[in-house]
Amino acid sequence: MPLRELMRDFFDELKSVSSGYASLNYGFLEMRPGDLVRLDILVAGEVQPAFSKIVPRRRAQAEALRAVEKLHKILPPALFALKIQAKSLGRILASRTLKALKKDVTGYLYGGDRTRKMKLWKKQKEGKKRLQSEARFSIPAEVFVQMIRK
Repeated sequence: MPLRELMRDFFDELKSVSSGYASLNYGFLEMRPGDLVRLDILVAGEVQPAFSKIVPRRRAQAEALRAVEKLHKILPPALFALKIQAKSLGRILASRTLKALKKDVTGYLYGGDRTRKMKLWKKQKEGKKRLQSEARFSIPAEVFVQMIRK
């Protein structure tokens, strides 16, 4: 068994199943090359080095989907749409989009001419496009902690 597989929650699961009584001893037989790839997580088009990891090639797709889904659930919404992607082997393996927060810009308008509402919606759309092109998204510290947890 590769050491990486052993360290992947195997020890914690063994302790949980045995109510803390089981123990595990292991020894190294020899060093062997592994078929590993780097999995990068991109948030808003930028690689987040804290989320990058080395995974076996056969599990790259599953790990990518798991990481993207988890980030999609725990990231707070922003004022613009966030693209969350997992990239490995020179291609995107998984992708989700976190929808933008919405504000009702026509809430105070009542009745009247619809063109006023359309003008406000168009202005809001242009503002969001401008914001997305120049905005940087900072990930809160608690998101990093939650990504490490199971």
